[in-house]
This record gives sequence, C-alpha cells and structure tokens, in this order.
Amino acid sequence: MNRMVRDLWEADVIYSKWHEIANRQWQEGYEPVTRGLLLDLENNEKETAINQHSEKLAVAFGLTHTKPGTGIRIFKNLNVCEDCHDVMKLISGIYNREIVMRDIIWFHCSRDGRCSCADYW
Repeated sequence: MNRMVRDLWEADVIYSKWHEIANRQWQEGYEPVTRGLLLDLENNEKETAINQHSEKLAVAFGLTHTKPGTGIRIFKNLNVCEDCHDVMKLISGIYNREIVMRDIIWFHCSRDGRCSCADYW
C-alpha cells in the first residue's frame, strides 16, 4: 500500500472511530458547549466545527491504536475549549481510560469522568 492510500485509509479509520465515540456520547447525555466559540456560525454549524477539533481526533486515534485501559496523552499548543474538556471527561468514563491533555496553560488529567483541574481552568 503506497503512503497516500495508507494515509487516506488511516483518516477514514480515525473519523469512523470519532463518529462511534460521538454517538456513544449522545447516548450518555452529551450536550455540546458552543457558547465560547468566536465563530460567526449558526449553532448547528458550530457543533460541526467543534466535532473536528484536533484533540477529539487525537483521542479517536489513541482509542484505535492502543489496547483497552491504556492511557492517552494529547499535547496542544492552544487552549483546550470547554467542549473538548467536557468531552475528554466523558470519554474517560465511557472507555475507562486516563486521558491527559496538555494545553498552553494546564495539564488536564481526566479519569472516571472527572478532571484533575476540578473544572477550574
């Protein structure tokens, strides 16, 4: 398999996993947080935009490429938005994973549906 075909296949796997995660979140009562977004979009467009944030795709990659129970580490050079923060807490509880996100200011360690920052960030 050449590199371009492999990369396209990998992207399909990641997006497919993210859709699975998103559906599971909705079943658990997920409500998107769009109030902090500075984009001039309608609410449904904002929801689409936040579903493509890099940390969400990174956690989908981590879930597809690691064994159950393995921790996932995500490093960002920007602040984590409130929705992504809440999603990582939810995912940590659903998939029984520790998810550590390092953004420009904080470390967020989500475990069992809670974050080490106690939602103060």
